[in-house]
Amino acid sequence: MKRILVTGSVGQIGSELVMELRNRLGNDNVLGTFHRTLPTEELTESGPMEKIRIQDVDDVARLVEEYDIDTVFNMAAILSAVGEQKPQLCWDVNMNGFINILEVAREKELRQVINPSSIAAFGPETPLQNTPNDTILKPKTMYGVTKVAGEILGDYYFHRYGLDVRGMRLPGIVSWKTPPGGGTTDYSVAIYYEAVQHRRYTCFVKEDTRLPLMYMPDCLNSMIDLAQAPLEDLIHHCDFNVTAFSNSPAEIAESIKGHYPDFEATYEPDFRQAIADSWPDSIDDSAARAEWGWDPEYNLEKMTVDMLETLERKFA
Repeated sequence: MKRILVTGSVGQIGSELVMELRNRLGNDNVLGTFHRTLPTEELTESGPMEKIRIQDVDDVARLVEEYDIDTVFNMAAILSAVGEQKPQLCWDVNMNGFINILEVAREKELRQVINPSSIAAFGPETPLQNTPNDTILKPKTMYGVTKVAGEILGDYYFHRYGLDVRGMRLPGIVSWKTPPGGGTTDYSVAIYYEAVQHRRYTCFVKEDTRLPLMYMPDCLNSMIDLAQAPLEDLIHHCDFNVTAFSNSPAEIAESIKGHYPDFEATYEPDFRQAIADSWPDSIDDSAARAEWGWDPEYNLEKMTVDMLETLERKFA
């Protein structure tokens, strides 16, 4: 990786991935892109940012040529909850945008494309406990459908054209930096925001809904470590399970109460409960551990300490 394009750079993961890559590789070597939501001053002042519509293949090709890009991290996506409200838009961005990136990468002979997948690729027929890496994939959301299709499409471009496409199935990602933005696991972020600001939170899934989660530093490391792994060591390519821990909203609330005894959580499940119920309780990421050394640093309590301390400073 020398010259990197990150799409979706104002999203929860993309905004932090851009800064992490700039810290490692130099500000001018990482191009961030956005579409509707404007980037923060941190992003615009630290390095190049460009407006792009990834459904426009000419837009993608122009930036790849202008900035001499060799690697793309495709973070642009419509997430699960928004995807159920706007399924056509979800398909347009997640699939038409992705195939544009793949086509430009193939034509321009780029080094690599990283396209994260998600636990949304799983469905109710998937084993819910310790979900295997290679298992049945029958999601019941448009977001999940696009993630499965993206995994298969990335593998197709690898085997058909020799394009190095890689991806991991991310669990719910918890971060202090960017507010929740349309995902079913966003309760795991919002609960900390509300705890620090108001000492109370009303959760949109049931208290015992257990889902795989990961703290943002581990998320960033997982993507960069996979990108840097020797190709010859990989058996899988676009569909690595990765996780750090699995917890319910009630368990997160108890972790927070250990620091804020007056914190109160209540539960009012909405349409996102059905989405959460279709996803695994826990997943098996042994393939990622064996093939490229995946090893998360954070557990729930270590994450809670860091989230609360950092949000207290943010809102001080």
